[in-house]
Order: sequence, then C-alpha cells, then structure tokens
Amino acid sequence: MDKLKHSLCMYLLLQCLLCAAVSYAAAAAFNISNITFSKGFSPLFGEGNIIHSQDDQSVQLHLNQFTGSGFKSSDLYNHGLFSAKIKLPSDYTAGIVVAFYTTNGDIFRKTHDELDFEFLGNIRGKAWRFQTNMYGNGSTNRGREERYSLWFDPSKDFHSYSILWTTNNIIFYIDDVPIREITRKEAMGGDFPSKPMGLYATIWDASDWATSGGKYKTNYKYAPFVAEFTDLVLHGCATDPLEEVVGPLCSEEIDEQLANADFTKITPKQKLAMKKFRLKYMYYSYCHDTVRYPVPPPECVFDSAERWLFKENGRPKFDDKTRRRRFKKRGQVMSTKNYENQEDV
Repeated sequence: MDKLKHSLCMYLLLQCLLCAAVSYAAAAAFNISNITFSKGFSPLFGEGNIIHSQDDQSVQLHLNQFTGSGFKSSDLYNHGLFSAKIKLPSDYTAGIVVAFYTTNGDIFRKTHDELDFEFLGNIRGKAWRFQTNMYGNGSTNRGREERYSLWFDPSKDFHSYSILWTTNNIIFYIDDVPIREITRKEAMGGDFPSKPMGLYATIWDASDWATSGGKYKTNYKYAPFVAEFTDLVLHGCATDPLEEVVGPLCSEEIDEQLANADFTKITPKQKLAMKKFRLKYMYYSYCHDTVRYPVPPPECVFDSAERWLFKENGRPKFDDKTRRRRFKKRGQVMSTKNYENQEDV
C-alpha cells in the first residue's frame, strides 16, 4: 500500500510540474504586432484557393482535386521572428501536408536555406503528426529533421507556431512553448542558415510519402481541405527580394533587438517544458540516428534521458504504451489524453 501511495504521489507531482512549466511558457507572450495579409504577403500558387477574411487579418488555404495553394511574404528577412496561429483540416487528412516555413529557394536554388514546420495528415481517428527541419546553403543531403506528435488536436482550435532565427540560434515554438533549439556551432559552417529568407505557407497533396510512407492517399471525397491562418507575424529586417542584400544598419538593429528580446532566451522553466515535450512527444531525431549519421552533426546536444528512449536508427525503443509503463516504474509518469494516445499508422 505504501508503494502504491508513493507511486501515486510521484504521478501527481510530475503532472503538476509539467502543467506548471507549460503554463508558464505559454503565458510569455511575444508582444509583437501582427501584420495584415495584403500588407505582408502575396499568393504563391493556387490563387483561387486562397480565401481572405474581410478584415484582412486571416486567410484560408484550400486543397481540392485541382490544386493546393500557398502564400509567401512580400519581402525577405535577415533574421527575425515568424509566427502564425494555424488551424489544420479535420476528419480524413491522409496524404496532406500543411507547411509553414522560411526559405530563399526561389532565389538561391542550389544553395538555399530553410526552416520548416511540416504537418502530416492522417486517416480518420488518427492524430496529425508534424516535423521540424533545417537546411543551410543547400545542405538537403544532410537533413536535420525531428518528428513529433502533439498534446492537442490541431484541427479543433487555433494554435501559435513560431520560428525564431537569429545569428546564434534557432528556436521552434508551439503556443510560446519552445520545442526545439539549434545553437550555431562553428563546425556547422554554411549548414546554419545565413542568407535572407521569406516566410511561406502551403497546403498540398503529398500522397506518395506523407502518411505511412504513402500507404494512405489523399481522398478528395473529403475536399476541400482547409488550413486557416491568422495573427501573422513578420518581425525582422526586411529587404527587397530583387536586391538579395540587406542594409548593414537594418541588420545590426534587428540583431540587437532580437538579442535583447525575452523570447530569444529560454528560461529554466521553459527548458523544463521543452524537455518534457521532447521526452513525451518526439518520435524521431536525426541526432539519435547513428545509422544515418555515425558521427553526430556538430550542433547535436545529447540529453541522457532523451537518448535512452531511442534506437540507433533514431526511432523510439518503445511504443507509446510501453514507454508510459516504463516511465511509471521509474516514477516518471506523465498524463496522457485520448488524442495523444494514438499510434502512427
């Protein structure tokens, strides 16, 4: 009975720590003004499938059997914070990818830089998954992807997704909770993004790979598939895409602003929230994939608890249920909602 009481106390304590850490991080608003769609963006493709709100604060991207759609920022930016609140399509979404990312691939076709959120659809009753990635100087043969599930249903409500890019680090945020940080190392060379990038958002049919390696395809019986975007943020040093250069004063000013901004520094409580997220929701990391990278890329920082969870191919040693049982035995149980308790199909 004493052992049972002790386990229950540990369970409740860890739930409280997780909730407190996430709540604290989520309360730390970026406090940066939004930009209207017409002022900051233009269509990328599928213009007929891009639906503006009357107040120009929000936009919908539609995918149907004829085309997907996408938009891009009107300017390139040399570092900055890029953010939007996004609501993903619901019901059957297999084969669909919704991407929110920065890139300069339209200009630097062979040496492009890129920072990605990519949301991967699923069959009915199965959860959306997503991945983050980074490319620098065209290093597409050295992908740095991580894949995760979510602690909420992203098709029910809007949630904030943000990319912070500075001279020294990159942070991916969800609802102001940092989920991944990449710190620039000298050994990375050009693999760390360094050229001005624009912000892009797209929805498209990726039936050949998005869901279970292409096993499940997009079913247009459920079309149109709609991704909604609002509270768009472009906070950086803008430059004319045709000039392909950035004025030094502008670059220095925004770098100084970013260096002093609260959201560029991860607090101890935010670090706890990030660690909890990664232990519970990450199901692939290139840093743990020793088959692909016998010598880990220089930016990889290894957490012993995180590394213990993964096999040499970067995939989890245990399925979700087994992982939770092992956490329970070690007094590390974390709460799980029905939406989280879903196997990858």
